[in-house]
Amino acid sequence: MGQYIIEGCNKLGGSVRVQGAKNSALPILAATVAVGRPCIIHNCPDLSDICSTVKILESLGCEVHRGNNMIAVDSSKLSKKKISDVLMREMRSSIIFLGALLSATGEAVMSAPGGCDIGLRPIDIHLMALRKLGVDICEKHGELRCRCRKLRGGKVVLPFPSVGATENIILASVKANGITTIINAAREPEIVDLAMFLNSCGARISGAGESTVVVEGVERLYSSQYAIMPDRIVAGTYMAAAAVTGSTIIIEEVISSHLVPVISVLEQAGCKIEASGSKLRITAPHKLKAFDRIRTMPYPGFPTDCQAIIMAVASVCDGITIISENIFENRFRHICELKRMGADIRVQERIAVVNGVDCLQGAFVRSTDLRAGAALVVAGLCAEGVTTVDKICYIDRGYDSLAENLSALGAVIKRKENI
Repeated sequence: MGQYIIEGCNKLGGSVRVQGAKNSALPILAATVAVGRPCIIHNCPDLSDICSTVKILESLGCEVHRGNNMIAVDSSKLSKKKISDVLMREMRSSIIFLGALLSATGEAVMSAPGGCDIGLRPIDIHLMALRKLGVDICEKHGELRCRCRKLRGGKVVLPFPSVGATENIILASVKANGITTIINAAREPEIVDLAMFLNSCGARISGAGESTVVVEGVERLYSSQYAIMPDRIVAGTYMAAAAVTGSTIIIEEVISSHLVPVISVLEQAGCKIEASGSKLRITAPHKLKAFDRIRTMPYPGFPTDCQAIIMAVASVCDGITIISENIFENRFRHICELKRMGADIRVQERIAVVNGVDCLQGAFVRSTDLRAGAALVVAGLCAEGVTTVDKICYIDRGYDSLAENLSALGAVIKRKENI
C-alpha cells in the first residue's frame, strides 16, 4: 500500500512542473483503439491508472511501448473485443473502452467498471446514448454485450452533462454513418483534448467545450502524434499546498483558464495569483481568510475533484466556509480523516460547514480515494508535528512523483513502502 510521512509547518519555494492530465490521457489512450493505426501519445504521466489502461490495451492485442512520458500504441494489431472483469475493476474510466471498441470492431464485451468509491456513477446514460446510435446491448450476469453492424449518427440528449458519456458517444460516433449531435454535452477541457486528438487523426468533431458537440462520421482515421494537456487538478493541488503553508511558488506548464474557479477561491482567501503564459505564481498570506460558499458543479463550475483539496485549505482559514458537493454523494469521506487532525467540520447530507482552526495537528490518517488522499497530504503540509498518510495507492492513481515534487519545493515528505 505505502505511506507518506510528512513533517508539517515548512515553507515552500521554487517551481514545480505540472504533469499531463490523467483525465485526458485515459480516454485518449482508449481512443487509439478506435484509430486502428499506430499513434504516439506524449506527456503521459506515470500513474497506476495509466498502467491499468496499458494492460487493457495489451489484453486487446494492441502493441504498446512506453518511455520518457511517451506511450506508443499500435492498435492495428487489435485482436480481441472483450475486457476481463479483473481489468475492468481496476478503474472507473475503463468504461470509455466501450465506445472505442464499438467504433473499431462493432462489438464490445465487458463488466461494470470499478475504481474509487466516491458514489454512484451509473452507466445507464452511456447505454441509452449508444442505443440511439444503433447499438444492441444485452446486460446479463453483470456483463455487457454490445454489438452493432454499423453505427449510425443520431441526436443524443444527455439528462446530465456526463464526461464519460460524452466521451463514449464521441468515440462511438467518430466513424459512424452520418452526423451525431450531442445535446447537453460535458464541457470539460478533457473533452476538448480528446476531440483535438481525434481531429488530428482525421476525425470531424466540432463544438467540443460547448454544450452541443457535432461529430461527422468518417470512413477511417490515421496515425498521429499528440501531447496531453496539463492536469488542472494537480495544478490546483500545488496551489493549495502553497496556500496552507503561506508560501510563494511558481507552477509551470499550466493553462490558467482551466483553473478560474480555483484561482477565484484562493484569491478570496487572500492569495495573490499571477498568470503569465504557461506559468502561474501564487503568493499566500500568513493567515488565510474564509471564502464564499463553494458548490461543486460541472465545468466551468468548481470541480468536484478539487473539493477535498480546497476543504483542507478551508480547515485553516480564518472564518467559516460552506461547501456543497453536488456531483458525488460519497465525496465527503475525507472529513473524518481531517477531523482526526483537528479540523472543525460539521456535515449535513451533502453540505459541509468548515470552521477554520489556527493549526491542524499531525496524525495517522488514511486515504479513502484519490482526491481525499491529496487533501490529506495538503493538510499534513501545514499541520504541527508528523502526519502519516496511509493507503497512498489511491494517490498513485492520479499524481506522478508527488512526494519528490513537494520535496523539491521544500516540504519534508518521504514515501515509506509497507512491508
